[in-house]
Amino acid sequence: LRQARTAIRESELVLLVVDGREGPTHLDVSLVQLLRKLGQRFYLVVNKLDVPKVDDLIHSFHALGVESLYGVSAEHGRGLDRLAEDLISLIPGGSAEEVPVETRVAIIGRPNMGKSSLLNRLAGQERSIVTETPGTTRDSIDTRIFHEGRTYRLIDTAGIRQKGRTTGLAEKMSVVMARKSIGRCDVALLILDAQEGATRLDATIGGYAHDEGKSLIVVINKWDLIKKNTHTVNELEEKFRFRMRFLDYAPMVFVSAKTGQRVFKLLDYVDRAGRARRVRIPTAELNRLVESRIQLRIPSAGRDRHPLLYVSQVATAPPTFVLFTRTRKRLHFSIERYIVNQLRQAYDFYGTPVRVFQRTRATIRSRSS
Repeated sequence: LRQARTAIRESELVLLVVDGREGPTHLDVSLVQLLRKLGQRFYLVVNKLDVPKVDDLIHSFHALGVESLYGVSAEHGRGLDRLAEDLISLIPGGSAEEVPVETRVAIIGRPNMGKSSLLNRLAGQERSIVTETPGTTRDSIDTRIFHEGRTYRLIDTAGIRQKGRTTGLAEKMSVVMARKSIGRCDVALLILDAQEGATRLDATIGGYAHDEGKSLIVVINKWDLIKKNTHTVNELEEKFRFRMRFLDYAPMVFVSAKTGQRVFKLLDYVDRAGRARRVRIPTAELNRLVESRIQLRIPSAGRDRHPLLYVSQVATAPPTFVLFTRTRKRLHFSIERYIVNQLRQAYDFYGTPVRVFQRTRATIRSRSS
């Protein structure tokens, strides 16, 4: 209830959704009274009016004394046009430049890693429930925060368990929602436990973000519980890296959500990664790099010809490149990895995966024919 009150106070409008077939309940009456007590503007949305013959069910809700009443069917899309028009009319006019650009940050990891504690620390208030019981968070929670003139949307996700370890429909759906939240973020914070170390499941969850092309920061939480010496950071980082070698591009930060140690420093990492994923390099500049640093290290394609014709960047977020080659065969994966490493050395793709695709002479001819 405390989180609900906080969300209501911070919102500009509340949509109170009720079950039209069930009629007004004691809980509906209590929620209406709560919204009035808080002085919050709200619309009453009477759902499940799926066909015209049940539209009269809406009249029973007039007893609640609510002026803005909408009869809809969310499943079939009935009645949503009027609601959408009224919502749009509330949006203040202004240019696109006035809308704050926000970075979407998903907080991901296994259950009980401190994800909700980290969100609460960043938000400066309790927006997520925190207990010692793993799996308290069942749905993704969005929180917008402002820090040093920048806007962030924090997405606290449910803990992701191993396949076969989830029990109950609600828990399985929470994992599905967590995977979807990764898909809509810009930067993912992968939360690990400093005491437990990295597990195979941690690497799997990091792989979800990597495969989605999201920038990634590995956050080692509960740093306050670790006995430290001058070598602790390096020793722990080496152990974590060994388990997640394919995420070698991701920076690693040791924090304590409980004490706040280095928590807000994370936003600097997020900003840098957010900028890196949107870097675009002109084709001419890319090919100067190919000629000066890459061509000479790649075995020739015969008759002293280099296999690379040219390189072009075709997308950002994540940075994506196409290698046009003279050969009919694909370049060895080690060569592709070498090219990615050279791109990383030349440009600041901080905390961001770099994708490389090859277009051979055979594919070029087939496309042109």
